[in-house]
Amino acid sequence: MKAKLIISGMSCGHCVKRVDNALKSLEGINSAEVSVGEAVIEGNVSIEQVKEAIDDAGYDVEKVEEL
Repeated sequence: MKAKLIISGMSCGHCVKRVDNALKSLEGINSAEVSVGEAVIEGNVSIEQVKEAIDDAGYDVEKVEEL
């Protein structure tokens, strides 16, 4: 699966690092490219797991676009 996530609540490099760490800690994530307000992920993981990890990091997934 490859998807682009629109994430609210991110405003700085610290936010990017928190989301990047949350995504890369998930088993099944092959790659994660995170910038302020969005992330592109690839791997064998459910969107629900991804949303939960981002929520646990303190941010909200507003939109998911499968690529």
